Amino acid sequence: MKKIYSLLSLFLIITSGFGQNKQSEKADKLYEGYQYVDAIEAYLKLVKDNKADTYVYKQLADSYYHVFNIEEASKWYKKALENNQNAETHFRYAQVLKSQGNYEAANKQMDLFSKMKPEDVRAKAHLENPNYIPKLSDISKTFTVKDVDINDDEQSDFGAVLSNDNILYFVSTRKSFGKEDAWTKQPYLDIYKSVRNDDGVLSEPEPLEELNTIYHDGPISITADGKTMYFSRDGHTEGSFKKIKNKGVKLAQQGIYKATMVEGKWGHIEALPINSKDYTVSHPSISSDGKTLYFASNMPNGLGGTDIWKISVNGSTYGEPVNLGPKVNTPGKEGFPYISEDNILYFASSGRQGFGGLDIFKFDVDKNETPENLGNVINTKRDDFAFSVNNTFQVGYFSSNRSGVDNIYMAIPICQFETIVMVKDLETDLIISKANISISDSQNNSIATQETDINGKTSFNVSCEYDYVINVSKEGYETVTVPVKESKGETITVNAVLQPINEMITETEVKLHNIYFEFNKSNITNQGALELDKLVSIMKDHPNMKILVRSHTDSKGKAAYNLKLSEKRAQSTMQYLISKGIHKQRLSAKGMGDTEPKIDCKSHCTEDDDAQNRRSEFLIIKE
Repeated sequence: MKKIYSLLSLFLIITSGFGQNKQSEKADKLYEGYQYVDAIEAYLKLVKDNKADTYVYKQLADSYYHVFNIEEASKWYKKALENNQNAETHFRYAQVLKSQGNYEAANKQMDLFSKMKPEDVRAKAHLENPNYIPKLSDISKTFTVKDVDINDDEQSDFGAVLSNDNILYFVSTRKSFGKEDAWTKQPYLDIYKSVRNDDGVLSEPEPLEELNTIYHDGPISITADGKTMYFSRDGHTEGSFKKIKNKGVKLAQQGIYKATMVEGKWGHIEALPINSKDYTVSHPSISSDGKTLYFASNMPNGLGGTDIWKISVNGSTYGEPVNLGPKVNTPGKEGFPYISEDNILYFASSGRQGFGGLDIFKFDVDKNETPENLGNVINTKRDDFAFSVNNTFQVGYFSSNRSGVDNIYMAIPICQFETIVMVKDLETDLIISKANISISDSQNNSIATQETDINGKTSFNVSCEYDYVINVSKEGYETVTVPVKESKGETITVNAVLQPINEMITETEVKLHNIYFEFNKSNITNQGALELDKLVSIMKDHPNMKILVRSHTDSKGKAAYNLKLSEKRAQSTMQYLISKGIHKQRLSAKGMGDTEPKIDCKSHCTEDDDAQNRRSEFLIIKE
């Protein structure tokens, strides 16, 4: 994220003073006053004049870190760490390396950090799961990301929120006139709006003149009825700031303000009682019922640089701030909360395991479970933040500096539904744990495999667009196959009842469901393997049993080719059984080609007819 975030992210650091000297005094004052751009110039002058030491290198790296100049921060952290540094320096360097995609080097820095601060929750998380990046990369894709055409090519645009009357509000530094922030060297933030039509096309953005001032305004949050807005504003506007003596600095904090819609215009602006001259309160998000306001703040008694808090709202009466605690907050930095209609809290964090910079996480407030990273479709090695979603229009927006400047991106939710599988024994009605559950698409391509838990239960999240097949197997039981039709997002429960397999043995054969093969192929499919595992179990229970595998094809192709293909299928089936521990002397195989079809449809076979004819049979050989 660009320099503007050094102010609005609220991540204020107080330096310890260790290593300061007369040469760095001017630069240190600039740094301590959060004037990182000027501090960089001052520290670089010391480097140029050969007056720099490892303290200066660290301060220079930290300054670049705060304005998210990753390449320069990495360069100076590396130089600073040629000598001993504190644990936090190793942590920050690790974050920088992750932002560069250098995860191996980042892990080494996290190893050092963890040794120095083993009780830190970030250290514990690293030690428990150091190689988490591949796991994050496997997170199911839940959104499709698209560019939006309202971004400014050079200025920051972020914090987009879509109201229920189809107006997209966001903040931007795009205006080319007025005051400039002396710290960030950029224009102050203003609130903008863009009308979204039914096709999702956004109109040319317009500034929200009734709310914008000459200082920072935004980001915003709007109530479900569109009549009340909560927004951040720079304290300078209200004359609320502290003068820092000897530095000529008026230090104003961000606060949250409330506005109401009056005859089509925003007015009746009032400050919330949680605002303070001593700390920042920003990034508001109001719940759909209007009763809870979430926000970010570095107020006292937090867990990290900035935390996410909440207050109750009752008209113009507000409760006391409540910290969301360690389930959400870390010793790092959390910000940009957004509470959705279904009570999912989205927020940005640099203190949790992510791809680099800020990552976006989601937290189910009702379930109170561990927050989940949104995965690498949304998150990158740069800063990703300010996620919001409108459930009515099924569209979300988030911000990222993946292109080098803060831009707004559209996130279109991919419809998914949960398929819950419950497994019981047919005869005893007892639950069956550790049953093997696989889910396949309509072409029998395996998607995932899991086991039932101690309650005989497991679940899958799958796309709404397709049909699926659930295969349930357990040693000693007959496999059950259950089709699952496409859904519009509703949860589907599959109750699978398994029958003991010994009832599958007749005088002449072991009756399995057909071992189907794909057209023109002889490899064992996932569904076929589940069936053959039942035969393995039966043959182990009956050590004297011998089986002749007879394999059949459909009627497509020439007879000679079909005979050869069926022989391959029979051999493939036998080899699978041998691989599972069945001695080869107990098995024989024969290809039948298309000579004994199960469905004698000749030249009028349907796809289903052909599939049923591609099968294997298991005859018991008696001596």
